[in-house]
Amino acid sequence: MSSHAIQYTVRGVPEEVDRMLRERAQNQGKSINQVILDELTKSTIGRRKMADFSDLVGRWEPDPVFDAILENQRPIDADDWK
Repeated sequence: MSSHAIQYTVRGVPEEVDRMLRERAQNQGKSINQVILDELTKSTIGRRKMADFSDLVGRWEPDPVFDAILENQRPIDADDWK
């Protein structure tokens, strides 16, 4: 999405459409705005373009210093869990 988001005001939404959008939002745990954006996107360009991380796939390099830092964070202090 561009840094400049365009806004629409839609009037005259049929009650049954409103009901279905609100139901979909609740079932999906999304805002009604997000559900409407998803539906508009699906009906116009097919689907929202997803982030592309293919340039990072398979590029992990072990880092012993980072691994040691993580390991030091993993111990559980029994006194904190009483």
